[in-house]
Amino acid sequence: MDSLRRLEEIFAHFPGIGPRQARRFAYYLLGKPPAFIKEFTSLIEEVKKSTAECPQCHRLFIGGSRICSICSDANRDQSTLMVVARDSDFESIEKSAAYKGLYFILGGTVPILDKEPDKRIRLKQLLERVQKSAPKEIILSLNTTPDGEHTADIVKDALKAPLYLGKVTILGRGLSTGAELEYADSDTIKNALKNRN
Repeated sequence: MDSLRRLEEIFAHFPGIGPRQARRFAYYLLGKPPAFIKEFTSLIEEVKKSTAECPQCHRLFIGGSRICSICSDANRDQSTLMVVARDSDFESIEKSAAYKGLYFILGGTVPILDKEPDKRIRLKQLLERVQKSAPKEIILSLNTTPDGEHTADIVKDALKAPLYLGKVTILGRGLSTGAELEYADSDTIKNALKNRN
């Protein structure tokens, strides 16, 4: 395989990018001057080097501190923990400014036929976090897709008493079935948080 096809293949692995878009990305880069390519590649390397994973919420963040700015913020509501699948979901909820508690990033969802959820999501780390911080409420903010709902069921089952005695809620159905948090607007997220059950 030549290097151009390999570049297309790499772009095709990006979320939501198909083969035609991947090809367009590759040819777009080919049309750019060497200075642009140099800046582009050095920026990717710089971001990769300066990004860390928060040991508490598992969110990727840029900075030299050990814990991210959300987990270290004493003004956030320490009694609620919102569980989301990915960093992009976290970003959408933060942008809505409707939630002021803490987060936990699961790292994905579990497909319905998957028999080993621990290989797909950070379930063990979530249970450790819950036992350590004992939040009063855990909000499961997962996509209303079959995989998202299956993952929510797995997490709910794992959080049963006696491990966790607090309240486990899911977002209200302000989010339509099949919607993905990453693409939801701020008002939809606010309504979903307000009407959670």
